[in-house]
Amino acid sequence: MKYLVTLFWGFFIGQAVNYIGASLSSSSYNFVTASLIGLFIGLMVILIAKTFSEPKREHATK
Repeated sequence: MKYLVTLFWGFFIGQAVNYIGASLSSSSYNFVTASLIGLFIGLMVILIAKTFSEPKREHATK
């Protein structure tokens, strides 16, 4: 579930950043490009979090 939430927010934040960036640079807003960049950034965040997260310790049963 946390991966879906990360992709969801990556998508929407990517849309907002692309919209504001297009407005500031007087260029056109492209929905597809913003979607792909946002989802790519979301995937990169997931991969970085998986790479640097601490391994879970298993409890030994006696």
